[in-house]
Amino acid sequence: MKRYFWIFLLAPIGMVTAQEIPTQKNQKVFGQVDFLSIHMPDTTIPDEANMGFTGIHYNLKMNDWSYAGVAIYGSVTGQRGGFFTLGANLGIQKNIFKNFFIDSGIHFGGGGGAAAPDGGGAFILGHANLGYHFPYFSITAGWSAIDFFDGGLIQNQQWNAALQVPLSFDFASHRPHEKEYAIKAFQDTPWHQKPKKIGLLLHLNNLRVDDKVANTENEYLIGQTIRLAGFEFDVYLNKKWFVFIKADGAYHGIQAGYMDVLMGGGYEFSMNKNRTHLLAKLGFGAGGGGGVDTRGGFLLYPDVSIEQKISKGISLSINKGYLFTPDRHFFTSTYGVGLKYTAHVNGSQSKTKTYTSGKFKGFEFSLSQELYWNAKRGSNPTENLQQISMQLNVELNQHLYIAGQTSFANFGNAGAYAEGIVGFGVKVTPFPALQTSFFSQILTGAAGGGDIKTKQGLIVKSSFGIDQPLGDTLSFQLSAGFVKSLGGGLNSPLLNVGLKYRFSYLQLK
Repeated sequence: MKRYFWIFLLAPIGMVTAQEIPTQKNQKVFGQVDFLSIHMPDTTIPDEANMGFTGIHYNLKMNDWSYAGVAIYGSVTGQRGGFFTLGANLGIQKNIFKNFFIDSGIHFGGGGGAAAPDGGGAFILGHANLGYHFPYFSITAGWSAIDFFDGGLIQNQQWNAALQVPLSFDFASHRPHEKEYAIKAFQDTPWHQKPKKIGLLLHLNNLRVDDKVANTENEYLIGQTIRLAGFEFDVYLNKKWFVFIKADGAYHGIQAGYMDVLMGGGYEFSMNKNRTHLLAKLGFGAGGGGGVDTRGGFLLYPDVSIEQKISKGISLSINKGYLFTPDRHFFTSTYGVGLKYTAHVNGSQSKTKTYTSGKFKGFEFSLSQELYWNAKRGSNPTENLQQISMQLNVELNQHLYIAGQTSFANFGNAGAYAEGIVGFGVKVTPFPALQTSFFSQILTGAAGGGDIKTKQGLIVKSSFGIDQPLGDTLSFQLSAGFVKSLGGGLNSPLLNVGLKYRFSYLQLK
């Protein structure tokens, strides 16, 4: 009887301890790569070929029949290499019988480039597809229509096809971010699973033109170096194999406007007691702009990188490779340097390393509409500029975060203008009961195109704002600030309004 008394007395204590660990939730996601062939209007290129337009999508399943997400599109065939867009997705996906399903939705975004008739950049792309689920992926095909409605001339209806891959990730509410627990506390919880390895690289890259590459003005660029800034995100499939996505924008060496977006896979060799890594990568994607002639825009990217650990989770990276079109019309050798942050997340099991604790780290994703007052142009009259903007925040502690932002013009007669910038931010929550936060951030990087006067492309953007939660994962944000081109020209106040999706993930220590 005495034994049962102690079990009865201690059981509630054990339940309280278990409840202290944040609840694990699962978000269903699907990635998508799609393709459509757009008939181009007769403008500056006689009898212009269709533009092959391909998109990389990341969609969250809101329930069993609807989804929302983001996508970046780029030209890969035709004569408009460097044409890029960014936008938001909203759609319906529902099984109709067995493995067949319907997929219908709308994508709103902004962008342009490559001297295409994109107007202000705002466009709508709708689709209605029929799909089929295979065991590990799905395919869809159907009708789509695109309209650059803010003064653009690109309007067309066409067939489209897509490949979808189901994904998911575990997460916790954003509230427990920066809370730390002993590793044994996760033993009997859903967090006691194999962790996933991820990496985030912030780098400076260089493209040295080795062949007789011409720009769009038929001037040779041989011997010139295009200097880029950007990021790469790696997800490891196992100990050695990984997939990556990277984006870079030019800030020096040519007129502003060049960018590339690449994805692919790689293999990691470890040495020096796992402190030095050799990575072999092969990627493909789209690139162009800034007067660089990449024809249709499709690029190949073989690369070798060496990473040397300099502190826990931080490595110095040096890379050497090539970036070129398949026909070598555009051919460059690449080299660069960067800092890489590596972490094992969302699992407390490990057979190769000894961890003592796990901490929940905050992550934020925002999608917003931004306004620049009186954005100075190179040749056209000065007027306001609007753009759609996407930002990712990785929280370092309660107050400091690393930020990466990309933006594409959608109103204001500057459809080819785009930005790719990174930096730091600070936030405070003076009213914990209301959960209202105030933040300030400063970002810098590459920007150009659309006749916006950024010279060779280096800009600095600073802002101050407020963040008000709307629920467990969503919040509303409002900020104001200033953007300035360091080369002269663009010098405008800004206003940003948007929604933020936020959560926390478990990181082993």
